[in-house]
Amino acid sequence: MATPDDIRRMSDELARDPGSSAFLPLGEALRRQGQADLALKVAQRGVERHPKVAEAHDLLARVHVDRKDFERAFDAWDIVLRLAPGHPGALKGMGFICYQRERYSDAERYLSTAAAANPDDLELASALEYVRSAKRAASRGTDAYVPTTLAEDSRYLFSELLRDEGQTGLLLDSQGFVLAGAYMTADGADIAQDIGAELSGITDAARRATRHLELGDWTSIVFETEATVVALAPAESDGLLVVTTTRDTPLGLVRRLIDGCAELSSRWLRGIG
Repeated sequence: MATPDDIRRMSDELARDPGSSAFLPLGEALRRQGQADLALKVAQRGVERHPKVAEAHDLLARVHVDRKDFERAFDAWDIVLRLAPGHPGALKGMGFICYQRERYSDAERYLSTAAAANPDDLELASALEYVRSAKRAASRGTDAYVPTTLAEDSRYLFSELLRDEGQTGLLLDSQGFVLAGAYMTADGADIAQDIGAELSGITDAARRATRHLELGDWTSIVFETEATVVALAPAESDGLLVVTTTRDTPLGLVRRLIDGCAELSSRWLRGIG
C-alpha cells in the first residue's frame, strides 16, 4: 500500500513530466485509498496521453467500477482487449459485469478464458463455477433463486469492498458458524468454518473485557500479526465480523473496510431476516 510520501512523490513526478507512466501507480494508489474522484482524474488524463497503453484503460475501468459506473467500466475494458487480447483483468471484469446483467453465456465466455490463463486463481475458478450454475438454472427456467450479483451469494458478500490481494471477510453468528464470506488457502481449501470455530465466543469475551476496564461497548479491535492485519467488530445478534488485509494497509483504510463490511452485513441480515 502506497504511503502519503509515495503519493506525493508520484504526483510530483507526474507534474514534472505529464507524459510519465507514474499515473499508473498513482491512480492505483488513490483508488485503493478510496479517493475515487482523484483516481478518476488521474486515469482519464493518463488515457488521454497514452491512448494505446492497455494498462491505462484497465486502470480507468477499475476506477469506474469503484464508482459503480459499470457501463463505462465495460467500455474501457473492451478497449483493453482490443489493445491487449487476452488481458486477464479485462476478461475478469467484463465477466463479472455480464453476470450482473444476467448475460450468463457472455460471462462464462469471459471468465473461462481468464481462468484458462490463470489456473491458480481460486476466486476466479469459483466465480466461473457459480456463473455456470446460474446459466443452467436460467436455461431450465427454474423457480430457484438465482442472485443477480455475485455479492448476493453469501460467499461473495464482501467482494465489492475487499477486492485487493490479501483481503477477505467473514460474518459469523454467535456460535461461530459462517454466515457469509470465505477464506481460501493456497491449495483451494475453504477454512472459513475452522476459523469461525476458533473465534466462537470472542464477542462475549471482548464485551466482558471492555466493561471490566470501563471502556464502554466495544466497536472494533485491530490486531497486527507477522503475516496480516486482522480487524474484528461485533455484528447483529452477538455475531462477529472478521476482516483481514495486508500488513502495509493504513489503519484508516482498515477502519473504513470494516465499517463498510459492517454496513453490508447489516443490510444483508435484514434482507434475509
